[in-house]
Amino acid sequence: MSSTNILLIVLVLFSTSEGQAQKRRVPPGGHLAVVIDERLAALRSAPDLSAKLLSRLSRGRLVAIRGATRSRDRVTFLRVAVTRRTSGWVQAEAVIAPWRADDDDRLLRLIHSSEDFDRIARGRLFLDAFPRSPLRPQVLLLFGDAAQQAAEKLSHEAGRRLDQNEMTAGGAPEFSYFLNYNGLDRYNRQRITFTFDQATKSFHYDGAAWRELLRRYPQSPEAAEARKRLSVPPGGLMFTEPEPSPNGVQSTDFSRAFLKTQRPD
Repeated sequence: MSSTNILLIVLVLFSTSEGQAQKRRVPPGGHLAVVIDERLAALRSAPDLSAKLLSRLSRGRLVAIRGATRSRDRVTFLRVAVTRRTSGWVQAEAVIAPWRADDDDRLLRLIHSSEDFDRIARGRLFLDAFPRSPLRPQVLLLFGDAAQQAAEKLSHEAGRRLDQNEMTAGGAPEFSYFLNYNGLDRYNRQRITFTFDQATKSFHYDGAAWRELLRRYPQSPEAAEARKRLSVPPGGLMFTEPEPSPNGVQSTDFSRAFLKTQRPD
C-alpha cells in the first residue's frame, strides 16, 4: 500500500485540561506514534539504557519518529521528537504507531495484561489509534467491561467518602454530589460516562462501547456478549442510546490527532 493511501485520524480536540492538551500536542518532523507504556518511556540522550535521562514521557504523549537503531545489548531504540526543541531516544516497546504492522496486536496483549484504570486508558488509546483494526471488537468488549467494573468500585468509594450530614447541610440535591465526585474525573477524561441510580446510590456504565460493538460489528462473537450485557443491565438500569452530537460526530481525543500519518517508504 502506498503512503498516499494511509490516512489515519485527524486533529486533536483540546477539550480536556491544559495538561492533557500539552500531552496531545503534535510534534514536528516525523511519523507519529503514541506512548502506551510509561514504564519504558524514558527519553534518553543516546540509544543506551544507561544514557542520560532527559525526561519521562507520560502515557498518551505523542512523539514523532525520526529513526531507529539497536543498542549493543540488542534493545531497539527510536529517535523521537517530543517538541520542536526536545528530542532523544526512547525504547521501541514504549510506543505504538497506527502505520506500523502488528502494533494493534501488541497493544491488545498489553491491554489483556493490564488491570483497572490502566486497562481503560490503554483501551482508549487503542480505540483512538486503530479505527479499522480487526481486533477492535475485542477491545470494545474489554473496554466496556472494565468501565462497568470501575463503576462498581466508584460506587463503594463515593459511598464511603461522601458524608451524608455534609450533603444534607450543603443543600444541593444528593445525586449531584455523587455525579460531581472527583473520583470520576479521570474516567471522564477517557470519555467514559456513568449514570447514577438514586435508589441504590450506585454508578453504572452507560454502555457506549457495547452499543458501538453491536452497531459496527453485529456478527462478531463479541457482539453476542455485548448484547447480554445490555439486555440485563446491572441494578435494573436501562441503557439508552445517547443523543447524537450536533455535528453527527463523536468527540475523540485522537480524532484530530494524527493529521495525516503516513507509512514510511
